[in-house]
Amino acid sequence: MRKNSIKNTRVNTEVQKELSNIIRAGIKDPRVAPWTSVVAVTVAPDLKTCKAYISVLGDEKAQQDTVKGLKSAEGYIRRELARNLNMRNTPEITFVLDQSIEYGVNMSKKINDVTRDLKMDGEEDAE
Repeated sequence: MRKNSIKNTRVNTEVQKELSNIIRAGIKDPRVAPWTSVVAVTVAPDLKTCKAYISVLGDEKAQQDTVKGLKSAEGYIRRELARNLNMRNTPEITFVLDQSIEYGVNMSKKINDVTRDLKMDGEEDAE
């Protein structure tokens, strides 16, 4: 796998910012959850395709509905992206549900539970 060039990294960052703005302010679809964030964006070096990793705060149904809503609004999002960014090609966007934040929160909760249990066991042994 190729390492990202400085240009590609810059393009990824700009596309991520614009996608966040478009999703937050421009999409009126009720299926798209209000707490939707763009976690990361990877644009291909030829600027033809793009994967947008999104995170949705909510249950499984809200996440699936948000992905469906974004896929149906893909044309609008791509047009707005072309209008806001001056790029040779406007990438075709693929939305991928990213659950790394949810995974991190669950891991933190489990670690806190284990440390609390260990502290409680230590206090009982001291008595």
